[in-house]
Amino acid sequence: MTHTLRFLNAQAMVEALPMRDAIEGMKAAFEQFSAGEADVPLRARVNSDAGTTLVMPAYLQRSDDLGVKIVSVYPDNSELGLPTIYALVIALDPQTGQPTALLEGSTLTAIRTGAGSGAATDVLARADASSVAIIGSGVQARTQLEAVCTVRSITDVYVYSRTRGNAEAFAEQVAGQGPIPERVVVTDSANEAVQQADIVCTATTSSTPVFDGEALRPGTHINAVGSYTPQMQEVDATTIQRALVTVDSLESVMAEAGDLVVPIEAGIISQEHIHAEIGDVLSGKAVGRTSDEQITYFKSVGIAVQDAISASIALQHAERNNLGTVLSL
Repeated sequence: MTHTLRFLNAQAMVEALPMRDAIEGMKAAFEQFSAGEADVPLRARVNSDAGTTLVMPAYLQRSDDLGVKIVSVYPDNSELGLPTIYALVIALDPQTGQPTALLEGSTLTAIRTGAGSGAATDVLARADASSVAIIGSGVQARTQLEAVCTVRSITDVYVYSRTRGNAEAFAEQVAGQGPIPERVVVTDSANEAVQQADIVCTATTSSTPVFDGEALRPGTHINAVGSYTPQMQEVDATTIQRALVTVDSLESVMAEAGDLVVPIEAGIISQEHIHAEIGDVLSGKAVGRTSDEQITYFKSVGIAVQDAISASIALQHAERNNLGTVLSL
């Protein structure tokens, strides 16, 4: 017996996973994860001589979403003119196990990571926040900005990248696109951008802090998504000390997020300084912002539930709008 499978490439993924829907999906995924309503096994890792392949399955009980993400990271690919990272996500029918969709994973990951910050921003940033600083100028910087502008009425964007030309190209590309305002200003330093922002998003691969925590204005919200190893640290200990700290997964950030691991190991803060998982804030189990002067911080390292629910949302849109390619298996 044959069955059909819908394939979505990168272009189809952008159409099938609108940011506003993705943000609502992340809220549902985070809530279920923190409530213990998701089955998320430890990711499997397979190493070859040239790189690493990761397999990350997840099932969300309440929304009934099942999916598996496969990611390969091959650092030397750049010398071959190839991407360093390849990713695919497989959506499965939770009742039969039948594969229902194959989705290009790099685009899905960029959108869902941005949407995760959008969900955190919606619940933690001040309601009147109108300016954002973006530190970084890659693909993830763009989806971070789109997500923030989706949940807040942003009028001013400040961008900093170590290579000014990259920041200028980024500013030209994003200004006026979708919910992003026309005013996108390139700054000479990260601190200059941060000092003018109500919301700060860091999306870099830096191993050292990218701005001075003293530069933050009272009431700022920070989304940090770049650091993903215990040695990488985008955000300094001063920021962490000043902020109400929330995370996507406590277990994951303690294993992978240098922003928090470094100051904890240095004795600057303790693990108890981590206030809550964002899912508990979204559900009301934990409180979020308590004053307009409070600084809030969200650290995301990514959870497989985000991929599973994103695949489900994308498939629904694709079927409704006839996106992608239907394959017979």
